[in-house]
Amino acid sequence: MIKLILSDIDGTILPYGQKHVSANMLDAIHTALDAGIRFGPCTGRGVEWLAPLFCDDATAYATAIGTNGQSVYLDGQALVETRFTRQLLQPLVDELSDVCGAGVLVFMDGVPHVLCGDTADLMVSFPEYAKTAIIEKTIPSTDAMTKCNVFLNGDMDATVTLCQRLNERVSGLDFDVPNPAFLNVMVEGRNKASGIDALAHHLGITLDDVVVFGDGGNDVPMLAHVPNSVAVAGAMEQAAAAARWHTGSVDDDAVADDIRAIACGEWPFTR
Repeated sequence: MIKLILSDIDGTILPYGQKHVSANMLDAIHTALDAGIRFGPCTGRGVEWLAPLFCDDATAYATAIGTNGQSVYLDGQALVETRFTRQLLQPLVDELSDVCGAGVLVFMDGVPHVLCGDTADLMVSFPEYAKTAIIEKTIPSTDAMTKCNVFLNGDMDATVTLCQRLNERVSGLDFDVPNPAFLNVMVEGRNKASGIDALAHHLGITLDDVVVFGDGGNDVPMLAHVPNSVAVAGAMEQAAAAARWHTGSVDDDAVADDIRAIACGEWPFTR
């Protein structure tokens, strides 16, 4: 019996360019909650960014995995809160010193701060962040750095190559590719799969009781980890290959239909 549904946000339940999930999705989430099934977003975004994405409906994200497993919440209570430190990030900044077009971005209180690299390259990689980024001359000595990314003025092949290099050379951190020109940075051992394990442990359930939905490179750990994993149509090749099941498109609100089916005890997926 399914007891927990977790879903990536961007490209899975939120079409790119949209500001919040649909009323249909919120209704499906409540259908699951009313059936006694917990729902939560499992995202690279910070938990503090979730409210507007779910139209300020706190019940839709009271259980959540944020910043790729660095934050884990159950019924509004924090189970895991992992932060970056100057000591962890200095080797990453040093490693990127000879990589043309690359830089490091951290978030403090939701505000992007550039630790190294050129904002012109960040503008190519992620314009939304470049417009508001604060330039730092040194890595701050603070426990407020909740999210970290590497940006790159390059294509997918260059992004994957850089990710492999960083995973091989930088200790204490893990890296993955959610999309071209952008890398997620996590404290070693933290990812969406580790966040799911934390939730399952506290709920006293097994991974067989969980369904996860995703589409991107940062979803691969959870899609490969959870037996009932689902990739939406148009998912990255690695994500589609890692998933056991497949469903329709984010543009058709396919996951909302799937959530309702699960809440009714049906199994809507195909290989």
